Amino acid sequence: MIEVANLTKNYGPYRAVDNLSFSVRKGEVVGFLGPNGAGKTTTMKIITGFMAASSGSVRVAGFDVFENPLEVKKKIGYLPETPPVYGEMTVESYLKFVAKLKGVEKERLHELVERALKKTDLGSVRTRLIQNLSKGYRQRIGISQALVSDPEVLILDEPTVGLDPRQVAEVRSLIKELAGQHTVLLSTHILPEVQASCQRIVIINKGKIVMQDAIESLSARMSNSGRVFLRVNQQVPTLVSSLKETRGVTALRQPAGADSFEIDTDGSKETAAALAAKVVNSGAGLFEMRQESFNLEDVFLKLTTSEENQSRGQA
Repeated sequence: MIEVANLTKNYGPYRAVDNLSFSVRKGEVVGFLGPNGAGKTTTMKIITGFMAASSGSVRVAGFDVFENPLEVKKKIGYLPETPPVYGEMTVESYLKFVAKLKGVEKERLHELVERALKKTDLGSVRTRLIQNLSKGYRQRIGISQALVSDPEVLILDEPTVGLDPRQVAEVRSLIKELAGQHTVLLSTHILPEVQASCQRIVIINKGKIVMQDAIESLSARMSNSGRVFLRVNQQVPTLVSSLKETRGVTALRQPAGADSFEIDTDGSKETAAALAAKVVNSGAGLFEMRQESFNLEDVFLKLTTSEENQSRGQA
């Protein structure tokens, strides 16, 4: 449904998107993640036809974004970072206006506006001026205008910004309902939202993809990894090398001069027990130990900060 191939976008000497390639299948909900400045919003603007690319290609529902922009826009409902609302209009009149702009047939106009109002729980404010509503309501109006033409593809950039916890839960539920009926590309900084709503994730950093995976596969891999936190009573010179050599250990970090260790492991109890035994046998004294499972936030930080650290090292 969405096919991005070798997409590149330059702003003068700065490359915001660097040879990006990924696809989103029909009916799939994909989380599009990355730190600020990673190129997410630029990519979404190119997919929706709001911005030209420097090179590469994008196809939506079989149409080339650059050769058939009007056909692509008919297929897409887009919620940008800042919802495109007109404060002097009422909620209902605004949605009717957007539906007409998107070419909705007259006989379906009322039905689709009512459906969009219901899905985003805006019925109670339908006759109010948008400028008199809170930021949370304006965000929901932005989601509603993306839905009002019943598009095949939804591009949502930070859809829960400004919403309270109850409204966030409602939007997550809505996104789940949309799966199968619509193809959804969802950008967000709220990682639990991705795990709750998406079937697959694409993580980018500095305009490049650093990981693509299904949520189920990622969850299975995370369940087979973990982190152990250790604190010792005193420093022993040979302890660091001994802990690193422990079977099942993949990485070890120790703040300079600190008496604590953060150790990435295979998540097994045997590895944790071996680490504890090495601390005790070294004479360092085991003061504290705890074991945690990896989560999506750990994966995200590891992928994005490791790239930054590598860049600094090369510089």
